[in-house]
Amino acid sequence: MRRFEIRLPALVKVTGNGFQELLTETQNVSARGVFFYVDRPVAPGSKVEVTLTLPSHITLTDAVRVRFTARVLRLEPCNGTSRIGVAALIEEYEFLRSVASPESFGRALHSRVAK
Repeated sequence: MRRFEIRLPALVKVTGNGFQELLTETQNVSARGVFFYVDRPVAPGSKVEVTLTLPSHITLTDAVRVRFTARVLRLEPCNGTSRIGVAALIEEYEFLRSVASPESFGRALHSRVAK
């Protein structure tokens, strides 16, 4: 899937070694995955829940708040910092403010590039 460089504020919930909520920003997003940085270790294979809002200039309608469950595929150290890059595969979507389908998430990302 094509990745889009979209920097959006996100809340990431990580389970394992106690529940953690982390505020971050996406670095890129696709209809099937997301990449973001965190300042705490996350185990590959672990589940994360990411909540973010797709702004109206991406959806071409009202802003859409989406929460998805993803599985951590790989970690990338960020040179010179304590941050860790997290690449995660999106497994489930939940739209919080609109009656939308997972396909509309992919269309919204695609329309972002078409502009």
